[in-house]
Amino acid sequence: MYLKAEPLTSAAFLPYGEVIECPAIPGRTYFEDALANLRPKARPSISLTVKKPLEALPLRSTTMERHEFSSQSFIPQEGGRWLAIVAPHAAGGGPDMARARAFLARPDQGVTYGANVWHHPFTVLDREARFVIVMWRDGTKGDEEFVEVPEFSVEVADGI
Repeated sequence: MYLKAEPLTSAAFLPYGEVIECPAIPGRTYFEDALANLRPKARPSISLTVKKPLEALPLRSTTMERHEFSSQSFIPQEGGRWLAIVAPHAAGGGPDMARARAFLARPDQGVTYGANVWHHPFTVLDREARFVIVMWRDGTKGDEEFVEVPEFSVEVADGI
């Protein structure tokens, strides 16, 4: 299966979560959905990650993940463009890769994947990147689930 990355916009990403961007003018923007938690005993978790860039395009993968009971936010600190790949639920369970979408995020954009949203593991392009990750954890297998899917590839067009 082949996906073509499209620019990340709030409207296009809305079925999967929320785009996190600083306001264009001085002021504050709130992102309450970035803290969704469906387990009363889960605790907030903030982690920092440094990721090396993908060595070559197109991205080829057979993995998707979800956090069934928690949103998960990726907030850039430093880096280049990166990919947010999502898929709705399939009727029989797992991600529906036939309806998957790939979004190309700018260096100044973050996202919140909604609770129970299938997404690809974090993938950066261009150069090494540093991100803050915010989610809820309770130490059980419900914190995260990884599944194998049929191989798919993501192409990033020049100029976006």
